[in-house]
Amino acid sequence: MSALRHAVSQRFPAYTAFAAVLSGAGLPIYIFAPKYYADTFGVSLTALGAVLFGLRLFDVVQDPVLGWIAERLRGGKAIAIGAAAALMAASMVGLFAVTPPIAPLWWFGLMITGLFSAFSFLTINFYAQGIAKVGDSDGGHVRLAAWRESGALLGICLAAIAPTVLLGMGADPFAAFAWGFAAVTIVATVFMWREWTPASVEAKPTPVRAILYDPLARRLLLLALVNATPLAVSSTLFLFFVESRLNAPGWEGPLLVLFFLAAAVSSPIWSALAGKFGEKPVLLCAMVLAVAAFGWTLTLGAGDTTAFAIICVLSGATIGADLTLLPAMFAKRMARIAPNGGQGFGLWSLVSKFTLAFAAVLLLPLLESTGFQAGTDNPHAALTMLTGLYALVPSVLKIVAIILLALTSLED
Repeated sequence: MSALRHAVSQRFPAYTAFAAVLSGAGLPIYIFAPKYYADTFGVSLTALGAVLFGLRLFDVVQDPVLGWIAERLRGGKAIAIGAAAALMAASMVGLFAVTPPIAPLWWFGLMITGLFSAFSFLTINFYAQGIAKVGDSDGGHVRLAAWRESGALLGICLAAIAPTVLLGMGADPFAAFAWGFAAVTIVATVFMWREWTPASVEAKPTPVRAILYDPLARRLLLLALVNATPLAVSSTLFLFFVESRLNAPGWEGPLLVLFFLAAAVSSPIWSALAGKFGEKPVLLCAMVLAVAAFGWTLTLGAGDTTAFAIICVLSGATIGADLTLLPAMFAKRMARIAPNGGQGFGLWSLVSKFTLAFAAVLLLPLLESTGFQAGTDNPHAALTMLTGLYALVPSVLKIVAIILLALTSLED
């Protein structure tokens, strides 16, 4: 109870709520948006992948600039955050609740750019504020991460199941989701308003090169890139895998929720284990479990829905460790070398989103080249490629991440 009282007194629940909104605008959009525009407007997967990759190239310039701005926001910080939250909400409505007034591909590109530019700015400030909140307190970053990432994962769960639930209620699922998201964004922004203090910019702004020159920060960024790519791959292909490989249309929503719910439930458990045994050994164990889960997925075929549900629980639990412990490790390092946090999490945001770009620009065209089409019977070669991309590619990348983490010294 004392830990709970401390968390409430520190207003950690505000971070939970805001993280839920951000996560609802992030990963689920990569899961739903390409399939929605392919099914509804007939846009090709290759074209959608190219747009998403182009946006990531834009992020190469944008995210460090947003980090630079975040470090220099002072009295008007809360107002800037409010404006970005409004842009994110409006872009979500435009993406799913507005009939494209121009060519669907161009409208998709315009709305997704507004959505993820606002998302990037909010994410960078949000994680930088966490550094200012906790500072160098012993175990503080892991405790805050448990509240923050639990909220993020619960937000993903709600965003994942919302279209299915709304469809069952007879509503236009994605339009209703977009308007609901906009309303929740306003509430979470107000709840978080008093946390946006200029505390994170009281220290001298840290140039990007100072962070990249730090060996441990550089290694953690590389580890984040390699370790997050499997999640980006599986998220991008999840709906296609369930519908076409497992031949289980209608189960996409429940299985997706099961996956992220397992991540959300496991997040405080991983945090507690890390507090007892250390972040590195706990994260290594989670990575090994992820490889085993992906390996099992390689054996699945049509009708193996129950087995895949078990895999969703196991692999989802490992994501809880990834999303809780890695940001906490990076935040701990930033508290020492870049306490303002903006530039550091500008780089972190760029790395995280680049993994989704990799999945979109490489995997979707490769899958389409085998003759794969969503919602139809597909040739054996296309289904084999889908399984390989969904399970084998993440397995290899996770093994590389395990090696990187094993070779990384966190003692300093």
